Amino acid sequence: MVALLQPAPPGGARLLGLGSYLPARSVGNDEFAARLDTDDGWIRTRVGVSTRRYAGSESVADMAVDAAGKALAAAGVVATGVDLVLLASCTLPSAVPGRAGEVATRLGAHAAGALDVNGACAGFCYGLAIAADAVRSGSARQVLVVGSERLTDWVDHGDRATAPIFGDGAGAAVVGPATHASTEIGPPAWGHDGSNPSIIEITRADPHLRMAGPAVYRWAIGLAPVARRACALAGIEPADLVAFVPHQANLRIVDALAAALQVPHVAVARDIVECGNTSAASVPIALSRLVERGQVRRGDPVLLLAFGAGLTYAGQVVRTP
Repeated sequence: MVALLQPAPPGGARLLGLGSYLPARSVGNDEFAARLDTDDGWIRTRVGVSTRRYAGSESVADMAVDAAGKALAAAGVVATGVDLVLLASCTLPSAVPGRAGEVATRLGAHAAGALDVNGACAGFCYGLAIAADAVRSGSARQVLVVGSERLTDWVDHGDRATAPIFGDGAGAAVVGPATHASTEIGPPAWGHDGSNPSIIEITRADPHLRMAGPAVYRWAIGLAPVARRACALAGIEPADLVAFVPHQANLRIVDALAAALQVPHVAVARDIVECGNTSAASVPIALSRLVERGQVRRGDPVLLLAFGAGLTYAGQVVRTP
């Protein structure tokens, strides 16, 4: 018999735990220099990547399960206590089925709802907003949000404009009720610019990721007002932040957004250097690594901001678990 959910009373939502997974294989820039018209200096200057991780036999679901298991352990939550599993990914091996149900089953969250979210690189932040609203409304008590990507299946490894940028990996967060109606997960500042969706795309005719890099760069560096709006929605000023975790699209974009916020005291995630661009997984991986390295402490306000194909964006201020 399926146990009936006893919902939390309406109130706040907070992060309970984080986890991440990076494949063992580290790929340096020399591997691209050996077969493409590029070199280490060009890659570092243009996108800021020195290494990235490539999955071997691990699937999107495999990586999601590993990261999610770590997040559950960090939160002190058993899988049977999870009411909803959200999997953010744009690199699943097939359109149907999704993989949220597989992830939930493998973790042991047998009574949980399961939903796939494709917001491309913004997917995790969209999923986090959905999770927080589900907890606040009382429709779920504990929600697992995972971003997991295997971009190396979709990148054209002969294209020097995109191949050196991307990597594989997964990150996860457990969301649960706060003791009061707080802004431990702030309201999302989200939106889109659907006027030119083809500047990042994978099509049936060409099953490789194609990206108009300069156009994406010009659009992304203009998102500082969205970051400031996320702070305002959470009732804080950018100067109150302890850390800034933008989507790890390109080091020049990360640095431009950080400079526009005028917060030189803030720890800025620059995982793009070691991990590459992992799309929906980049924000939770970077946030988890900030916690692991002790760069943020429990309760610190951190600004998340993700953006990508669509074009879509979403951000929110969270308090670290």
